[in-house]
Amino acid sequence: MAMANINIRTDEEIKAKCESLFESLGMNMSTAINIFLRQSLRTNGLPFDVKADTPNETTLAAFREGDAILADPSVKGYTSIRELREALEV
Repeated sequence: MAMANINIRTDEEIKAKCESLFESLGMNMSTAINIFLRQSLRTNGLPFDVKADTPNETTLAAFREGDAILADPSVKGYTSIRELREALEV
């Protein structure tokens, strides 16, 4: 099988930590990347879940506040931008 080179750029600290990790697993960076590429082909995608970061406590608090406002029947709602602007001008 003919071999091809891949050049990638990554943070120096990540590279050093990964080299140490892969060495502890008995392989080098090239072998680890080849495993990743082969698994990507086997799964027809990334071989792990890709998820968004979990919101921090400030964002979660804002979500809870928004939910409370929506559930509170005493909070005035608006059906149009015009109606909201008129209320803000008072």
